[in-house]
Amino acid sequence: MKYSHGTPFRYALQEGLIRAGEYMQIGIRGPLSGENDYADAKKLGARTVTIHEVMEKGVAEILKEVHQRMKGPLYVTVDIDSADPAFAPGTGTPEVGGLTSYQLLQLVRGLHGLNLIGFDLVEVSPPFDHGDITAILASNIVFEYLSLLAIK
Repeated sequence: MKYSHGTPFRYALQEGLIRAGEYMQIGIRGPLSGENDYADAKKLGARTVTIHEVMEKGVAEILKEVHQRMKGPLYVTVDIDSADPAFAPGTGTPEVGGLTSYQLLQLVRGLHGLNLIGFDLVEVSPPFDHGDITAILASNIVFEYLSLLAIK
């Protein structure tokens, strides 16, 4: 499929709407669309940090790289399905083996000092979560980002 919910950033990189070298995806896991997905992303200037790398290096090391790479204004998107469904079952594409709620909060808090200009949090689907834990996590992630703006 040429266009899907997983392709807008690829096209944005191709069209020069995102600065090459300053785009990162953190916590990627699950099946790929094709065997060259990671190589194609790298050619476009994207840095893909798999969940394995996050677990191996730790959040602090990943954040060091974020701070080294992000030179200009930074827009942040958090996809709630980066969280393990144990912490966020209310999403349309749950995939086991994801980030914990604490790791997500660490990642957002670790953006302190960067030139933050915008933020969104996507793919929360309350009907898929009878306990509302996804919405609680999402609201805390947004609170953490707003806190960064307040201290900026």
